[in-house]
Amino acid sequence: MLRRLVFGLGLLSATMLSHAAFAEGARTLQIIVSKDKQSLVVYDGETVLTTSKVSTGKQGHTTPSGIFSILEKQKYHESNLYSNAPMPWMQRLTWSGIALHESNSVPNYPASHGCVRMPGAFAKSLFQMTERGAHVIITDAPVVPQLIENANLFLPRKPLPTGPLLSHVQLRTSSIGSSSRQVDSKPVEVAMNVVPNNPSIVHPTTDARPAPTQPVAAAKEDDVAPLRILITRRGERETLMDAQILLQQLGFDTGGGDGFAGPMTRSAIAGFKRWKNLSPKGALVTPEFLASLYETAGKPRPPMGQIMVRQNFQPLFEAPVGIKDPEIALGTHFFSVDKVERKEETAEWHSVTVPNGLSAAMKQRLGITVADDPYAPGAATQALNRIEIPADIRDRIETLISDGSSLTINDQGIGQDTGDGTDFITVTQPVQRVAEAQASITRPQPVSQRRTAAKPRAYGLY
Repeated sequence: MLRRLVFGLGLLSATMLSHAAFAEGARTLQIIVSKDKQSLVVYDGETVLTTSKVSTGKQGHTTPSGIFSILEKQKYHESNLYSNAPMPWMQRLTWSGIALHESNSVPNYPASHGCVRMPGAFAKSLFQMTERGAHVIITDAPVVPQLIENANLFLPRKPLPTGPLLSHVQLRTSSIGSSSRQVDSKPVEVAMNVVPNNPSIVHPTTDARPAPTQPVAAAKEDDVAPLRILITRRGERETLMDAQILLQQLGFDTGGGDGFAGPMTRSAIAGFKRWKNLSPKGALVTPEFLASLYETAGKPRPPMGQIMVRQNFQPLFEAPVGIKDPEIALGTHFFSVDKVERKEETAEWHSVTVPNGLSAAMKQRLGITVADDPYAPGAATQALNRIEIPADIRDRIETLISDGSSLTINDQGIGQDTGDGTDFITVTQPVQRVAEAQASITRPQPVSQRRTAAKPRAYGLY
């Protein structure tokens, strides 16, 4: 407690301490940027450490809202998009060109080409406070971290393993990463687990349950990089991954189980359709094809959700999870943990609910008929209560959880900015309140506004 008090007072006094002085507490910091207020607030838990005015993206270059983390830090950087414009104390949020950085022009209104501009002295101070992986949340209206307790949140478990947790099917990094950032092909370990609340059913990705983690020598807490956890709905990639594995079990060669429809996977699916007299027309993976595939393989359909885990900006493992009432949107929620005490098996979690509007097309694709209310009290708790996490997956995560680990819950899955060398990035869209949504039904949007809204966003490092 004394360490945290001294750490906070040092920040509030705005003294220029070295980066090393912040190293012990840097991994638990959260940075929250409000585009409405043109402000930036640094939190440690619920404690405000420091604040600043900022300038976000102007019209046509809007700064994206969402959940990000610092991917790269450079004391001096020049824009590769805007005439080598100087960007001192640059902290990158996306590889597509969004960053926090110093600027001589911070007029307290949107003025940048997409980045978050900060005054010089504050930009340097913030640079010294943070480390790679620090969380950054960008919203329209301000949001504030709230202390939260819930049985579904992970708590540290003894002992802390030093070796790999899983050793089952390997996937290419590209099955999760962004193709534009691929530099290697490190394996992704896929957890094979039983259906929640029904240990007699094993998911289609394996015919055997995972062996329990063997006790190993404990590692030092400071040596363990924080986990990044995403719980979302199973999408097309996960559906195809399961189909590939089932087809292989039936004797078809799909060329692997990476969730991508390559030539061998397409050939295998076509062969199965011919075998079962299914129509080759339409989409490659149809409900008719999936129903026949699971029936033929004698496997139950997997649950609606997926949990994915990253560490050190790389995929670690993933597994199916259950989602109760899947027709109701989960919403977008961010949870971060600190005060991890492994001996006592205790920790402290904070939550932020981030408004996120899903398009009608996305809702239809995901089977969502009831929207979430991000402004409702206890929205984050309600989302947590609907998640069913298998015991073996919980055990694996809780043996690795450490200060600065985080959990994101969303409906939309992995965004295009999530790739090799990133944490899970969730880009959000504006949400209409109920009254506004009802009014828009009877009040058509002006043509000029519709044209403006249709313009593509442009992001850039400046």
